Amino acid sequence: MLVVASCTPAVVERPPQAVPLVVVEKPDVPTPSHPVEAPILTRRSIGGIEFEGVAFDSRTHRLVVADQAGGPGSQYATAADAGSRTGGIMALNAGFFTPEGTPLGLVVSAGKAAGSWNSSSSLGGGVWFEDFSGKPAIRRRGDLGKSAALQTRELIQVGPMLVENGRGVGGLESQKSSARTVILWDGGTRWWLGRGSPCTLAAFANALAGAGPAGWNVRHALNLDGGRSVDLWVSGAVSGGPAGHRPPWNRAVRNFLVLKTR
Repeated sequence: MLVVASCTPAVVERPPQAVPLVVVEKPDVPTPSHPVEAPILTRRSIGGIEFEGVAFDSRTHRLVVADQAGGPGSQYATAADAGSRTGGIMALNAGFFTPEGTPLGLVVSAGKAAGSWNSSSSLGGGVWFEDFSGKPAIRRRGDLGKSAALQTRELIQVGPMLVENGRGVGGLESQKSSARTVILWDGGTRWWLGRGSPCTLAAFANALAGAGPAGWNVRHALNLDGGRSVDLWVSGAVSGGPAGHRPPWNRAVRNFLVLKTR
């Protein structure tokens, strides 16, 4: 009997393996199609409301929260003081606070939290934040959540939301007129931070639902503390600056949003 041996292993055919489906989530921030623009001071009248503030690109500039653990005025007397002492090129009053000076909502500055999560009041219905990758965004309170909010690098919980997904938010107060401050986002990398002349929240939202004060369409708008808290400072490093707006009846505030170069 002849036996033939071979070192070549037998080939066993197997059924083809299923290729796993990879789901790629749509990014929150679309790839910008516009060139980077330097920060610029803009003034524009929309719907009878006078807007003044700074437009900037988050690819080259970022906002930080200048909070005062000792209470309003304990470190920074004014927006100009907060901005210049922290190396900023503009500053604006930011969050609401109680008569005792405690934040009315959650505040995160350089990863350090203050205040507490506001789960019910409209004055805490939205959040502006920057995560630890350096990406800023505006979200509704319920969409972000307390746990995620505590994991951010910078955050201000304020409200109400004025514009969401390009549309003015309905049901806002339509009787009381007051000076306003606001932060605007196009959903990509374009932002605007500034003030508006006295108006109602409903009128403010309606004005911002169209073309914004920087010329681009507003996708999300979030109301900041207004009234006697309004305090805007713009340095000469900003095109169109310097500028400032701090009425004599202004009161000391708990915190500011400061614009800085990345």
